[in-house]
Amino acid sequence: MAGRSSRTLYVGNLPGDIREREVEDLFYKYGPIVDIDLKVPPRPPGYAFVEFEDARDAEDAIRGRDGYKFDGHRLRVELAHGGRGQSSSIDRHSSYSSGGGRGGVSRRSDYRVLVTGLPSSASWQDLKDHMRRAGDVCFSQVYREGSGKLIQLL
Repeated sequence: MAGRSSRTLYVGNLPGDIREREVEDLFYKYGPIVDIDLKVPPRPPGYAFVEFEDARDAEDAIRGRDGYKFDGHRLRVELAHGGRGQSSSIDRHSSYSSGGGRGGVSRRSDYRVLVTGLPSSASWQDLKDHMRRAGDVCFSQVYREGSGKLIQLL
């Protein structure tokens, strides 16, 4: 399997109000997506890192989406440089892993778990890793309310 850096794309010049699902919609047709890390700073433009299962899919996505006009913004899509280190197929698979009819589309289920009262230091990654002991975690989303943190797993 190719190294993570050859499978991870930097996607720049994203609109400030973009959602992770919209990034997924832009890239799912190129192949199974392992992870999307969306960064929306206080002042646009936003950016994201999109990790594919296969380096060839990442290359196809660069050819298909670099310079693509999205919501009035011309996207910049290229291989990511450096990054967060190597991923492992056991602990890094998320809602964007293979499976599902359209390849890379999240596998949402009818079951939901809502977790409240967590300390502000808890991350969605920590909770997702913990909940994997109980079963497959398909999706997670973080909501902040007041001074505490509410984390919802779907």
